[in-house]
Amino acid sequence: MGGGTNGNGGGAASAMDVYLPRTQGDVDDDGKERRTGTVWTATAHIITAVIGSGVLSLAWAMAQLGWVAGPITLLLFAAITFYTCGLLSDCYRVGDPATGKRNYTYTDAVKSYLGGWHVWFCGFCQYVNMFGTGIGYTITASISAAAINKSNCYHWRGHGTDCSQNTSAYIIGFGVLQALFCQLPNFHQLWWLSIIAAVMSFSYAAIAVGLSLAQTIMDPLGRTTLTGTVVGVDVDATQKVWLTRWGTSPSPTPTPSSSSRSRTRCGRLGYAAFGDATPGNLLTGFGFYEPYWLVDVANACIVVHLVGGFQVFCQPLFAAVEGGVARRCPGLLGGGAGRASGVNVFRLVWRTAFVAVITLLAILMPFFNSILGILGSIAFWPLTVFFPVEMYIRQRQLPRFSAKWVALQSLSLVCFLVTVAACAASIQGVLDSLKTYVPFKTRS
Repeated sequence: MGGGTNGNGGGAASAMDVYLPRTQGDVDDDGKERRTGTVWTATAHIITAVIGSGVLSLAWAMAQLGWVAGPITLLLFAAITFYTCGLLSDCYRVGDPATGKRNYTYTDAVKSYLGGWHVWFCGFCQYVNMFGTGIGYTITASISAAAINKSNCYHWRGHGTDCSQNTSAYIIGFGVLQALFCQLPNFHQLWWLSIIAAVMSFSYAAIAVGLSLAQTIMDPLGRTTLTGTVVGVDVDATQKVWLTRWGTSPSPTPTPSSSSRSRTRCGRLGYAAFGDATPGNLLTGFGFYEPYWLVDVANACIVVHLVGGFQVFCQPLFAAVEGGVARRCPGLLGGGAGRASGVNVFRLVWRTAFVAVITLLAILMPFFNSILGILGSIAFWPLTVFFPVEMYIRQRQLPRFSAKWVALQSLSLVCFLVTVAACAASIQGVLDSLKTYVPFKTRS
């Protein structure tokens, strides 16, 4: 399921959603405008969504869990998401897998197989997560942009210098840039941005892996253990409980096998390099100071990737809102002579307001790991597990309490419990951060 787009849906499951760009006039066998996306544009959009900067916090998660639970947790969630991606892909068509009616978005699939409240719940989860991801990406991009100046400061003035940066200005700059990109009419016009962003995501992940490997070989900076951070040494008992739950927070985006291998390498090598004192972000937490220019390049790659990633998650939300407005107020988005002014004015006002709200909230909530944890936990169970499992059960008409039905429902229940625990830990992390937080004066 994929293509390059003007669809809606997405959120944490955007890489599993359907983005199918179409051209005006031509229609396919479903009576929809003809799809013109290619494997390459679909792949670029998916990579941009899947390989997020959360990969840089996996070493920190490893530090909380240790050498035993850490890799097991990473591989377990990778296997779960890979399996449920397959279940969701089987729902692309209703009925015959070759000729049945296409479901162009995630919510279309949910409507076809489940209907009722499931459709509303799916849309709610997707669009809330898209909005939250926009905030998370804005925060992360600003921290990476600030880290470039910090890296240069540390190099020229010494590692003991106070090189902290106020992130508010960087957040505003990122917001202004996104307000410009958001004026592009629809998703399929951003294929080039997704291709650039996909290259950037591989680049900074490779740099992080390379630097971690070099540090591990030359001079590991911390102690590693089988169980992660040590109670009484690194943390107290309460902190250990919360951080362990936080460390098991699923990724905010689905994790196919190729991406999971990259993430696992980054997590394990980062932990090997820094031990139980691993920073929350390998590139902005300044485990690495040199070569400073390479750290700068990696952080620049993060910023560029998140520019594209922001659009991948927000354009489907734009399409959904504007589609709803077109249905209810066709005059506002009508054709003919009024189209140029009507569409442009509405798009300019509402999309700019959307980005402005995200920018303001990013300034008010600059908590990197906590934001990632909340996004991942909220999105993981419903979009990655619950809906694919329920649609598969309905599609295959599995009898209640049959062996496979019980196995799938047990998987869903376990993932739900993990989601609740991880979300609670992430919220606790935000509450802890708020104790020392001063609005508009956050420094990174």
